[in-house]
Amino acid sequence: MHDSLYDEDLRLFQTTLRNWIKKEVSPFHSQWEADHICPREIYKKAGDNGFLLINQPQEYGGQGLDFRFSALLTEELALAGASGIPFWLHSDIVAPYIEHFGSETQKKKWLPKMASGEVISAIAMTEPGTGSDLQGIKTTGVKEGSAWKINGAKTFISNGINSDLVVVVARTEFPTPVKYAPLTLFLVERGMKGFERGRALEKLGLKAQDTAELNFINCVVPEENVLGEVGKGFIYLTRSLARERLCMAVHCVASARRALAMTVTYVKERKAFGKRISDFQNTRYQLAQMSTEIEVCQAFVDRCVLDTNDKKDITVAASMAKAKTSEVLGKVTDECLQLFGGYGYMLEYPISREYADARVQRIFGGTTEIMKEIIAKSVLGPE
Repeated sequence: MHDSLYDEDLRLFQTTLRNWIKKEVSPFHSQWEADHICPREIYKKAGDNGFLLINQPQEYGGQGLDFRFSALLTEELALAGASGIPFWLHSDIVAPYIEHFGSETQKKKWLPKMASGEVISAIAMTEPGTGSDLQGIKTTGVKEGSAWKINGAKTFISNGINSDLVVVVARTEFPTPVKYAPLTLFLVERGMKGFERGRALEKLGLKAQDTAELNFINCVVPEENVLGEVGKGFIYLTRSLARERLCMAVHCVASARRALAMTVTYVKERKAFGKRISDFQNTRYQLAQMSTEIEVCQAFVDRCVLDTNDKKDITVAASMAKAKTSEVLGKVTDECLQLFGGYGYMLEYPISREYADARVQRIFGGTTEIMKEIIAKSVLGPE
């Protein structure tokens, strides 16, 4: 974030956070990538230091801070290359669903445990045959007596292995016809009958982040685990996705900044044809162009962060931010890797991991094509 967004409290938070990442995350992240999962204990350590549920009210165990602090957490982890611990998913995606749509009982039961890191969360939307199209969700929830039975399969679920609580999106009956899919959100707990975890998925990047398939075979979910109103899930999801996309945009800008910084260091040291790579005009122009695009993206993302604090509708702006920053990140990591030459292709150089991690940003959370559809509808207005 730009300096103009900082105050004394945010500066102090940044210092504490950086020291914690340096001690608890950076020395171990390579091993987590080899293991394809980060240890559950890192959530507990984060909770002990107040790094989880930063925006949620203190009465539910949160920190009660504004969104700048959440954005800074995501930013600092990205700047450190710590792509394996999606605290933003846990704190800025799942927790708000419970805070905004959950019952008082659900809030008191789950949010304090999520804030402490005792409970790790996930959200299950994507299915083997359904990605960005929420209308195409086929997992079903059927009411039987005092409980619901869920049947279906989900895939590409971040925190799929570590999660103790999963917000599952399922298609349910709705008493009257609606324009949108009749979806309902369910809180599915670890150990519930019929809830099975599939294999951990091998990915191109984000290797320290556990991603898995989840299966629901007559999964019995009690009535008290329905999140919000039956049939209102589609509305809840569309309201909440903007925040998710803004978190991704924050991550993209910070990751691009990290890639550029390590490239600047490399081209100043590396020589070719008797002079530093940084002395070639082509290199200098590329660095100038990348730096400019990063700063322009940063300014727009910062505006979205402030608008979120002011509770403004950022649905379209977040789509713009996510589309643009993910495209810029892809371009920056590609050009930076090129400047490293053959060494950029070697996994021992962090730029190669940045390149691999960057590719998914244009896919998950809504593809770039979906973002453009949302933006186009806003531009064209009602028909």
